[in-house]
Amino acid sequence: MKGLKFNRVIKALLFADIIWFFGEGMLGPLFAIFAERIGGDILEITGAWATYLIVSGILIVVVGKISDKVNKRKLVFYGYILNAILTFGYLLVDTPFKLLIVQAGLGLAAALATPTWNAFYSEHEAKTKDGTEWGLADGISQLFTGIAIILGGFIVVNFSFTTVFVTMGIIQVISVLALIPILRNK
Repeated sequence: MKGLKFNRVIKALLFADIIWFFGEGMLGPLFAIFAERIGGDILEITGAWATYLIVSGILIVVVGKISDKVNKRKLVFYGYILNAILTFGYLLVDTPFKLLIVQAGLGLAAALATPTWNAFYSEHEAKTKDGTEWGLADGISQLFTGIAIILGGFIVVNFSFTTVFVTMGIIQVISVLALIPILRNK
C-alpha cells in the first residue's frame, strides 16, 4: 500500500501471521474428512472441533488477562511454538480421542498466541493508520487461509494427509522463526 510504512515489529508480526494462517488453513474443511478416516462419527468430529473452540475461547480470556502483567513477546512465541509442535501431532492421530487431545492442545496454543499477538500488534501500530493496519492484518490472513485450503486439498488428493500434516508443521515452524526479530527487539 502506497505511503504505508511499517515498523519492524509490525512487519515481523504480519509475516508470522500470514505464515501461521497459511499453515493452519491447509487443513480447513479437510478436517472432517480426516476425522472420519480415523473412525470419527459426526458427534466425535463436532466434539473435537468444539473442544478446540471451547479451550481456546476460555483460555484466550485467561491468557489475555495474564498478558497484561507478563512479557507478551514470549507468550506469542510460546503459542506459535506449541502450535507447530501440535500440528506435527496430527501425524500421531489414529483415533478420535487422540484428535480430541491435539485439538485441545491447539486451543491452548491459540490462546497463548491470539490475545498477545493482538495486544502486541496494537502497541506497535501506527495510531493514525490503525484501521488500515488492522484491515491489512485481517484481510491478508483470510486471503492466505483461502489459498492454503486449495493447496491443502491438492496435497491430500495427490499425496496424503501425512504429507499435508508434514507440510503444515514445516510452515508452522517457519512462522515461529519469523517471530525471532520481535524477541530480539526491546
